[in-house]
Amino acid sequence: METLKKQESLFARRLIEASLDPLVTISPLGKITDMNQATVNITGLDRENLTGTNFFDYFTEPQKAKEVYQMVFANGSVVDSPLTLRHVDGKLTDVLFNGSVYKNDNGKVLGVVIVARDVTVQKRIATELIEAKIFAELATELAIEAKAKAESATSIAKDAVKAKQQFLSNMSHEIRSPMNAIIGFTKVLLRTDLTAKQKEYMTAIKLSGDALIVLINDILDLAKVEAGKMVFEKIPFRLSLSIDAMLHLFEQKTQEKNLTLVKEYDENIPKILLGDPVRLHQIILNLISNAVKFTVKGKISVSVCILQEDEEKVTLEFAISDTGIGIQKETIGKIFENFQQASSSTSRMYGGTGLGLAIVKQLVENQKGTVKAESNPGEGSTFSFVLDFMKTSEEPEEEMENVEFDKKLNSIKVLVAEDIPLNQLLMKTLLDDFGFQSEIVSDGKIAVEKLMTNAYDIILMDLQMPEMNGFEATEYIRRKLKLNIPIIAITADVTTADLSKCKAVGMTDYIAKPIDERLLYSKIIGILKKNKHKGLTKPVPVAKEEVPHIKYTNLEYLKQRTKSNPDLIMQMISLYLTQTPPLINAMKESLAEKNWDGLYASVHKLIPSFLIMGIDTDYEKMAKEIQENARTKKKLKEIKPLVRQVMKVLKQSCKELEIELNTIKDKQA
Repeated sequence: METLKKQESLFARRLIEASLDPLVTISPLGKITDMNQATVNITGLDRENLTGTNFFDYFTEPQKAKEVYQMVFANGSVVDSPLTLRHVDGKLTDVLFNGSVYKNDNGKVLGVVIVARDVTVQKRIATELIEAKIFAELATELAIEAKAKAESATSIAKDAVKAKQQFLSNMSHEIRSPMNAIIGFTKVLLRTDLTAKQKEYMTAIKLSGDALIVLINDILDLAKVEAGKMVFEKIPFRLSLSIDAMLHLFEQKTQEKNLTLVKEYDENIPKILLGDPVRLHQIILNLISNAVKFTVKGKISVSVCILQEDEEKVTLEFAISDTGIGIQKETIGKIFENFQQASSSTSRMYGGTGLGLAIVKQLVENQKGTVKAESNPGEGSTFSFVLDFMKTSEEPEEEMENVEFDKKLNSIKVLVAEDIPLNQLLMKTLLDDFGFQSEIVSDGKIAVEKLMTNAYDIILMDLQMPEMNGFEATEYIRRKLKLNIPIIAITADVTTADLSKCKAVGMTDYIAKPIDERLLYSKIIGILKKNKHKGLTKPVPVAKEEVPHIKYTNLEYLKQRTKSNPDLIMQMISLYLTQTPPLINAMKESLAEKNWDGLYASVHKLIPSFLIMGIDTDYEKMAKEIQENARTKKKLKEIKPLVRQVMKVLKQSCKELEIELNTIKDKQA
């Protein structure tokens, strides 16, 4: 029996020693009576020095250790109380304190058995996880803050671009309209009998006007490219003819300066290419213009050669070389920047804004091409660019640029919608010179009314007019009158009135102010020939009774709902006339103050009346679009024109309903 007990005691001891966690027995007075090797390791003291010492002294918080120890006696055990053990060299170990009392065979408490589980690694991992979580949350907050700042900066930048675009658009319109009259009448006067001195003065005025328009075009083109609004077409064109046409423009200037103009053209280039000939012309014209400006003697060479070719596309290099003043090496890298010239003296001596090459760079690079310059001061410069063009079997449209005036075409009848008196006079003068018949009206509404009773071959439609603008008038002509008469848009605002927007409402083509009379003539003749007019057939006249006058209200629905009860109809109309004007004002004020919630509320109150008063569903859709944009705070730039259109319809509806109300009252009297 004694031997068995010894064996059990030895086995238990071996288990205790095998434990990696510190295991200690403590007397009721808190003195260490025994321990395992793990305790020796974690404290740094041997068994002899540990035995009989105060157990609580080995913790960083002795009082807390004592309280936990007392809890063991009070409760019989304790589980996972966190404490920290201290090594003699100062190293700390986080442990979970687990203890229970032990007794003799008679049930007398002999002391406490303590197991201190080392949780340093687990605690460190938990701490790291907490820290990682905190850092992640902090990083998220920083990211959200950075995103908000970025969105704010983007919004500010977009607003700035939008403001710049709006400013340029307004300035374009305000400058081009009077310039159209100045340049137009100057050309007209130059065709009259003038004295030599008068002709000299008129030529100076024309040259000054042309220079101003070039400047306006440069600024607007640059703004369009920077705003990402420059659209590049993919249409078939004959490159060789395009180059010849451009060189022809400079023949007089080069002859005046006694310069030789040379064309070097690779005959292996496909006859017809797919690309944007207008933008290509702009690039080459800018470069040739610079070459002519900065060359006093010698020659200017324009070369086009193939760099690479496959079955689908061809890569071409265009080079414009001159024997002019050249550019210093230290400044050649800056000349493609906005408003930069080779030197300040260049601007003083030769003029210009320094925008031409910046536009060239933007136009080339936005078509995925490259541009470069090489120069030697006093010897000349070479500007070259590389562009890809797709091959095509399509035939380009007939070029009408060189159409000569044909006085025999005097039976062409043109309707002109233009609100500015000077431009009205200019258009009449130009059309008279063409030998065309013309009728001039001051806004789109009158133009529409004219079409109801008269036949015309073509319409020249200004876009910015009071009462009914060019877009609205064209849409009405196409959708309501169902007429296919050709319509050429005339605009002074070239930043917004691009061909795609004009075509969206049914316009045939467009031309920018100041009007180039030859371009205008060629467009009219080209369109009429294409549509087989004038010789050609006139549009079928629209009888007055077949097309209703422009009216925004229709009381049929109201009459049905009220069973044509005049008292109820008058009550409904009076209610509409009472509530609508204040809501129109609320819309106007909300739009001006960018109070989108207020705008939403105003439009929301108006929409039900559209059906009751028989206002066309197209305008109801506009109102709902305003409401949706105001609610979501999206597409806000589209709200303004919609609000203006709806306000105009509502104001007109009030005028119409006042007449209806008075008519009903008169019948009741």
